[in-house]
Amino acid sequence: MMLKIGVTGLALMLLAGCSSIGMDKPRSGVVQAYAGAVQPQPPATRIVEAMAGGLIGGTLGRGLDRRDLRRALVAEYQALEHTQAGQPVSWGDVSERSGEVVAGSPYRVGSQNCRQYTHTVQAAGRSQSARGTACRNPDGSWTPLV
Repeated sequence: MMLKIGVTGLALMLLAGCSSIGMDKPRSGVVQAYAGAVQPQPPATRIVEAMAGGLIGGTLGRGLDRRDLRRALVAEYQALEHTQAGQPVSWGDVSERSGEVVAGSPYRVGSQNCRQYTHTVQAAGRSQSARGTACRNPDGSWTPLV
């Protein structure tokens, strides 16, 4: 019985690698459990996901697909973590959907470093912006302040 379960699990992992599930679509059920066990998320992915959607996760990101939302969130993290004040971090395809994030100077609130930032999105010939503040956590993630 145990051998049959092990062979079934191996078959599911192999099928998961050959499936037509796109990177932008969530996996489900057993396949997701095996995929998580075989390929743990890299630390950078966990840190970006800890941003809880950032500014792009609100109305600013409405109408963007999962791939663009991911690019935009990575740009927010890059701007907050690695970029000098006022320097834009761009993402996306300029001819379709794109955007840029500009972070201000870091400042301290208690023991945390915080930064204000602006995220601008261009889509369907329109430009929209949102402003916010995020503070850096000890694990390297950033928490947007509501």
